[in-house]
Amino acid sequence: MLKNSYVMPTYARADIEFVSGDNATLMDSKGRDYIDFTSGIGVVSIGHGDNVLARTLADQAKKIIHISNLYYIEPQERAAKKIVEASGYDMKCFFGNSGAEANEGAIKIARKYGEVDGELKRYKIITLKHSFHGRTITTVKATGQESMHNYFGPFPDGFVYADTIDDIAGQVDEHTVAVMIELIQGEGGVQPIDKAKVQKLAKFLKAKDVLLIVDEVQTGVYRTGEFTASQVYEIEPDIITLAKGLGGGVPIGVVMSGKKDVLGPGDHGSTFGGNYLSSTAAMTVVDFLTHYKESGALDEMIIAFSKKLEEIQKAHSDIFSEAVGFGLMRGLRMFDADTLARLITLARENGVMVLRAGRNTLRFLPPLTITKEEMDEGFKRLEKAICSL
Repeated sequence: MLKNSYVMPTYARADIEFVSGDNATLMDSKGRDYIDFTSGIGVVSIGHGDNVLARTLADQAKKIIHISNLYYIEPQERAAKKIVEASGYDMKCFFGNSGAEANEGAIKIARKYGEVDGELKRYKIITLKHSFHGRTITTVKATGQESMHNYFGPFPDGFVYADTIDDIAGQVDEHTVAVMIELIQGEGGVQPIDKAKVQKLAKFLKAKDVLLIVDEVQTGVYRTGEFTASQVYEIEPDIITLAKGLGGGVPIGVVMSGKKDVLGPGDHGSTFGGNYLSSTAAMTVVDFLTHYKESGALDEMIIAFSKKLEEIQKAHSDIFSEAVGFGLMRGLRMFDADTLARLITLARENGVMVLRAGRNTLRFLPPLTITKEEMDEGFKRLEKAICSL
């Protein structure tokens, strides 16, 4: 195994090599199985090794994988139609390759929207202090976590950080063009924003002609129980970004907006974005999960998973203060942040994979298709890890 001989050491990797997977179960090179409560950080939405997705991608790869966006790409158009219809919003889509790219596209739409000939340029974008919006230079600056800003400046100007959602309205001025928020802060600690406050903010921004951008890179594609968390919050953003679970593991990102004609030819582009392979993956995933949702199976699993988390919290109330999040984007808040890293390691040693979020939250992002048997086994293994703390 060529460990970091040719790859930059940007990740603190666990010393495990996975070789195969079946839904929410992974197998390593030593023949050991793990229950995956992470789905590749919310990416493998329909599970590992899905036969329908694999067969669809193989069939497409035999025909065309990529041309370029200089030509009409039929599966891209079909994927966009499915995404828009699932969202329920009157929008158009631009395809990229990641959540960061989707957020870059959102920022560009907003910045051009704020450009009015002969008048004051509106360019400022307000985000929240514990937000996370990506790893590019611009999306790092849009991210409100100060620790993310080390080393990489100077950054693009025009980003303003609000401590809480209550502070946003007071920071809107004549130069403000948009507000970008996550409805549940994922990297910030699985922290949902109060629904009534979000609705109040959306109404305020609309009156001010300030765009509302909702970063749904992690919350989108049924992760929170509906296609978008915006639907759960009963708001209509001006711009929504999606990525992670949309391709079932194939890299893809989408910025969708009701401001359909702000960007014109030459304003934005992507060599790989929405090519035959990735847009075919998106079509397959959206179709599968839409039917899965309509069958009631997704809602049943959300209820069962929530119940398990609440049981663990109550049984170990000396370790966990509360269960947080909703849908299958969940967390257990811990009293002792120092214990979190140890518990993640112990969980892995006991054959279950979990994540960290923020300073003190144990995060759960299982495949949306996880079975009851896999869920039960995963929590059984987690319980063993907790008891060995």
